[in-house]
Amino acid sequence: MNAMRERPVAIVTGASSGIGRQAAVALSRRGFALVIAARRRAELQHTAAMCPSDGLIEVVGADLSDPEQARLLVARAVDRFSRLDVLVNNAGRGERKPISQTTAGDVERALRLNALAPAAAMIAAWPIFERQHREHPSRIGRVINVSSMASFDPFPGFFAYAASKSAMDMLTLSAAREGEPIGVRVLSINPGAVETEMLRAAFSTSEVPADQSLSPSDVAEVIARAAQGEFDELTGQRIPVLSPAASAWFAQWSLAHRWPVPVVPTP
Repeated sequence: MNAMRERPVAIVTGASSGIGRQAAVALSRRGFALVIAARRRAELQHTAAMCPSDGLIEVVGADLSDPEQARLLVARAVDRFSRLDVLVNNAGRGERKPISQTTAGDVERALRLNALAPAAAMIAAWPIFERQHREHPSRIGRVINVSSMASFDPFPGFFAYAASKSAMDMLTLSAAREGEPIGVRVLSINPGAVETEMLRAAFSTSEVPADQSLSPSDVAEVIARAAQGEFDELTGQRIPVLSPAASAWFAQWSLAHRWPVPVVPTP
């Protein structure tokens, strides 16, 4: 039991596929005990089977567009492992639709999953992080919000999605400022195009060639590095994670907008 309590614990939402699945695997390989959540429980079980977790993994079927389920997820992690070190808010919804076809319900659904649910999870995790740091000053709580480059330069059709990810980025900045004195670090990871189901539901390979997109494991490695504190000095910031082709574009974009934002290189 004591050995289990020494293991750092991470929650990963949206872990049934894509970035969330690979983030769970990467964290497990680094010794984290895990709580993984998504709507598709069968796919979560597949993720769990991919993780070398020594059985220290909790699978939670949840619809995280409901903020109450996000709150209960945090409680479940603490009940199982008696601690929480990292919260990865990865579950997200992205739909490409012109404004003329967008409904208020579309915007509400995007905001509920991409902003309100992460906010609810952060609110639930906050007193846990604060208590742990008070009792063990070396303990740092970390929140990693998986955002998007759409919050920098949205593609046409991302009206609702870009708004919700921009809200997530502001949650990151605000929480980082409050978290600094109590040992909490908060980052937004903002990938460009990632080869996922969501990408291909929105873009054809002629619009976004596969060789110009990232793999989910590229982004997962950055998340895992953040979970281990590698980017703590960047707390509050948006961190673009881009393919080589997109990095060249972003360098020009940054100059044009006078925006000195660090980019995490990928293989």
